[in-house]
Amino acid sequence: MRKITRSAAVLAAATATVSVLGATQAHAEGVHGCPTGAVCVYPGTGWNNDHPSLALYSYGAHNLSGQFGSHMVVNNQYGGASATLWSGYNATGSALDVLPEGAAYIENLTPVNSISLNRP
Repeated sequence: MRKITRSAAVLAAATATVSVLGATQAHAEGVHGCPTGAVCVYPGTGWNNDHPSLALYSYGAHNLSGQFGSHMVVNNQYGGASATLWSGYNATGSALDVLPEGAAYIENLTPVNSISLNRP
């Protein structure tokens, strides 16, 4: 059974960052290097000095390769858009987790083969 660690402290820090910056500036700059409108994957469980290793922008399925172990995954989309982690390629198989707008979770990407960006 896959154990997912949800990082409440990280989400709180991201929320605090957005609150301090203000909505307009936060939309322009993104969160921890993840551009507004993107879903980002960081190379470990932290922010990697605000440099994600992967940024996904378009709705639909995005296949992963070479992503193993625990990674920070951030859904920096807006308007209620979500992101789903899938066991199969092209958003098939089992939905392993769903990240709502604004979520920052530590995820084990070993069983994940694709991420879909979902319209609200």
